[in-house]
Amino acid sequence: MSRLVIVPVTFRQACAFIQAHHRHHRPPRGMKFAVGVADDGGLVGVATVGRPVARHLDDGHTVEVTRTCTTGVSNANSMLYGAAWRAARAMGYQRMITYSQEGESGASLRAAGLQPVACLRARPGWHSPGRTRQSHGVDQVERTRWEIRTSRCDLPTMESIVASAA
Repeated sequence: MSRLVIVPVTFRQACAFIQAHHRHHRPPRGMKFAVGVADDGGLVGVATVGRPVARHLDDGHTVEVTRTCTTGVSNANSMLYGAAWRAARAMGYQRMITYSQEGESGASLRAAGLQPVACLRARPGWHSPGRTRQSHGVDQVERTRWEIRTSRCDLPTMESIVASAA
């Protein structure tokens, strides 16, 4: 059994890996950072981390794991979540969130210390009259939001920092 190690990956490398290996999502449009996990044979998984997709969760102190993708190597996914959280904390973030789909166990999330915080009903899609979007098959699936956070919840919001600087 080969040893897994955390490795840096670029946005381009992460997107290429996701394009080649992810079972139901395309690569993300952007990110704040990415991490990879490799064994003796090369890259076996990536995680991309960005701003929360839900605007009301984008408070300046929260990041979202927007994709994880592995080749199925044991423990790679939980290593990615753990590395993403350590990197996010080192950058000053207080909370990391992500989502699992109905039918996914969440074992990797639990192993990395995340906890389920909300069950979200299936959406009919992202289309709205003011913003036309194509629907993808994964939209009609119930999801669970997971999170991990620091105990430092008393830090100021980005809005209060900007207001005090003005």
